[in-house]
Amino acid sequence: MTTDGTIALLNLQAQIDGLEADDMIESRVCRIELITLRGLLLGRIADYERAGEIAEQLVRDADTDGRCFIARARTRATFHRFTDALDDLDRAERLSVDVETANRERAPILQALGRYDEALAILEEAEDRRENFENVAALFGLYAERGKIDVAERLYLESRFRYRGVSPFPVALLDFQLGFMWMNEDRLDYARTAFDAARRRVPAYAPAQGHLAEVEAELGEIESAIARLRALATSSDDPDYAAQLARILGDAGRDDESRHWRRLAAARYDALVTSHPEAFADHAAEFWLAAGADPEKALRLARMNVEVRKTPRAYALLAHAGWRVRRIPGDLTCRKI
Repeated sequence: MTTDGTIALLNLQAQIDGLEADDMIESRVCRIELITLRGLLLGRIADYERAGEIAEQLVRDADTDGRCFIARARTRATFHRFTDALDDLDRAERLSVDVETANRERAPILQALGRYDEALAILEEAEDRRENFENVAALFGLYAERGKIDVAERLYLESRFRYRGVSPFPVALLDFQLGFMWMNEDRLDYARTAFDAARRRVPAYAPAQGHLAEVEAELGEIESAIARLRALATSSDDPDYAAQLARILGDAGRDDESRHWRRLAAARYDALVTSHPEAFADHAAEFWLAAGADPEKALRLARMNVEVRKTPRAYALLAHAGWRVRRIPGDLTCRKI
């Protein structure tokens, strides 16, 4: 039995507040992790930015402590600064952080870069030494991203079996990954069940609510999707929710409402691509391909994204953007991409 998700979120906030005045390195590292988790759950980019600021200051204050570089690597990876994050992990090892600790952070970065075989080697080696929830869950995420559905399903069930904690957050994150896998496989009923399970565990879990709304819209449940996304677009500084809301409203013929949210999403994406280009090029490209209706801008961003992430998803986005540009009437039709 896990803790009620609303209570767990209040406890998370209390932990963050309790560490505010504690200047010990261990406490500051913990605070970075908790603020990042809050950002993930609530869809707050400002939390990611705050965690990054604390990590940068921590390294300046204690540049001989490997724990500080581990913490900064996590925040840099959050913003897809993968090369910088890997450099931090190397630095942490040189400062006597053990290889296993560094590899726990290295594997998801390699996965994000599309270096799946390297990530898998690290995770399988870790699983052989200690078959715990975290390792099996990480393997599930890797196989799910690669489309190895049968293996991923088995690992999902195994990771659920191995979970012994009381926090609802790890299981909600796992259910979210399952939903994302089913969404990518176009098995929308399965995706809805998984996203709804994540939402029920942690009602404020913004990404689960957002993807649940996308699935509902695809299944024809337009009003429910709009209601979810409007609440998220109002409360979150992540433009993904405004972008999806604009798209769904536009598809429903509600053009005035769609234009409002499209303008908000466009301005926010432009700001985020300026400040964090590696992290938001892909989502911005998806927006300009859909509600934003600017395929050429999407193509520029998709190219930027594929320079950072050599993943099948990144290449598919680039191909889609290129195809859309070629279809534009006039002299753009024959433009090289």
